[in-house]
Amino acid sequence: MQSSPTPETDDISLLAERWNALMLKLRDEYKAKVSLEGILFLIGVRELGANPKTKFEKEEKHALMHIALCAVLAPSGYYKLDHLDQDGWPHWEELKPLPPYDLFSQEIFLKSHILDYFDGIWNLSPLE
Repeated sequence: MQSSPTPETDDISLLAERWNALMLKLRDEYKAKVSLEGILFLIGVRELGANPKTKFEKEEKHALMHIALCAVLAPSGYYKLDHLDQDGWPHWEELKPLPPYDLFSQEIFLKSHILDYFDGIWNLSPLE
């Protein structure tokens, strides 16, 4: 007799389905496989309002990934947009510390927020 999945298992399965839908959408959109870091970079570029084909310096790429983290975590109250600098780069204020998750839980937490971010752009709900 098979045991029924726990809510956590169901949540992780749904997250995996939604993540796969995002990967397919991004692959179709950009004609390439995109990593988690690549997704954060794309979100950062989008939040900056820049062209994704713009060449950025290494430090700027790190800043774009930070912008992305802040942008995806802002709806959950972790950050709020403080201001745009003279070059149009957003600066964020931390409102509360991130939870002290282990590596696996941290990835789930981040992917969940990324999915919520893209749900505002595309519907990533799995087909029933």
